[in-house]
Amino acid sequence: MPGPLDGVKVVACSIAQAGTVPYSLMADLGAEVIKVEVPGTGDGSRRTAETSEWPSSYFETNNRGVKSVTLNLKSSKGREILHQLVSTADVFGQNFRPGAAEKNGFGYEELKKHNPKLVYVSVSGYGPKGPHASLPATDAMAQGIGGITEVFAGTGDRATTGIASVADETCAMVTFGAIVTGLYCAKSTGIGQRIDTSLLGGQIRLMGWTLTNVMWRDEPPITGRARITGSRRQAGISATFEDSDGQPFVFQLGGRQWEVAMRAVGFYEELKSEGLDDLGIIHESDEERARFFAKLDALFALDKRDRWVEALRNADIVAAPVNTMLESSKDPDVLANGYITEVDYPDFDKKLKVHGAPWQFSETPAKAGRAPSLGEHNDEVLGRLGYGAEEISSLESEGVV
Repeated sequence: MPGPLDGVKVVACSIAQAGTVPYSLMADLGAEVIKVEVPGTGDGSRRTAETSEWPSSYFETNNRGVKSVTLNLKSSKGREILHQLVSTADVFGQNFRPGAAEKNGFGYEELKKHNPKLVYVSVSGYGPKGPHASLPATDAMAQGIGGITEVFAGTGDRATTGIASVADETCAMVTFGAIVTGLYCAKSTGIGQRIDTSLLGGQIRLMGWTLTNVMWRDEPPITGRARITGSRRQAGISATFEDSDGQPFVFQLGGRQWEVAMRAVGFYEELKSEGLDDLGIIHESDEERARFFAKLDALFALDKRDRWVEALRNADIVAAPVNTMLESSKDPDVLANGYITEVDYPDFDKKLKVHGAPWQFSETPAKAGRAPSLGEHNDEVLGRLGYGAEEISSLESEGVV
C-alpha cells in the first residue's frame, strides 16, 4: 500500500538532525527523498558509528528511507544535475548558513527559475534575520538561548543543556509541518515559495504557554523539583516522587483533583491535620513549598510506586512511572503503538530497533526503511535524467558524482 506522500519528490542538501529528520519522516510516508552528498566522503555523520557491529545510529536515525546521490556542487556539471533534479521536484531542502546556498548557485531565486512551483525549505540556527544569523549553530545553542535550561533546572542548580537534542527534533517537526503546508499551497495555487525555519524558532515554540505566562507576568516561572502552575486560588502541579526503593513516578493534577488524589493514596487526613489539604499552599512561599514536598516525600517513600501509580490511575488522576530512556524503549504502550520497531540490516546480519512512526494512518501506513549507502542510487536517479552508463562513469572519473 503506497504511503500518504506517495508521488511527492524531495531533493535535499542537508545534514544533522534538524536538516534531515523532516525528509526522513516524509520518506516514512512514501515520498521519494533524494539526499545529495559530497562524492567520496558524504554526510560526515556516516562516520560516527559507535562500533563496527552496527552502522552509525545518528546517520541511520536521521536519514532512513532516503536515496543517496553524490554530486560535487562546486562543479558546473554538478550544479547542472542538481537543477535537473529540482526541475521535477516538489520540495528542495538545505540547512547551510544563511547566504551560503545563494553563493553556491542553489539559492531560492536561482532554483525557482527551474521550477516556479518549488517549495524551498531553509533550516538555520538563529533564523534568517537578526544579529547572529550568520553564526554557526547547534542544538545546544538553541537550548541555551531558548530558555529550556531554566525550565529543567532546580532552584540553585547549574543550568545545563539536555543530552537529548530537543531543539533539533522540535525544529524538525516544525519544518515537517511547514513543508506539508507549503506542498498543499503549491498544489492548490500553483505557487511555490521559500520557507525558513530555525533551531531557535522551534525551541521558542516548544516553550508554549509557559513562556506566554512568563512574558505576561514579566517574571520567571516557579522552578525547582515540580512544575507549578495557576494561582493560589486555582493551583496546578506536575511533580515526581520516589517510592521505598527510590523508583520515581510522576502525577499531574489541578486543585480540584487534589483531595481525590490524596484520598486515593490514603494521605488526605494526615495532610489535612498539618494544613496541607489545600494545593494552593505551593504558591505561598518557598518555605511552604519545602514543607509540602518534604511531607509528600516521606509518605510516598512508605511503599512501591506500582501501588501509588495504580491508586492514582484508578481515581482517574494522570500518573505514570518515570522511565529511563532504555526503559521507555521497552514500555508496553510504546511497543503496542509501534513507536519502536525493528528494521532488517542484511549487511550486519541482524535486526536493529529504531523509531517507529509517531502517527498511525488507517489506510496508508508509514513504513520505516534503512539509510542508504553513499551514492547507492546514483545509477537509478541519473538514469532517469537520461544519463547512460558511460556518461555516469565519465562523471565519476571527473569527480562530479
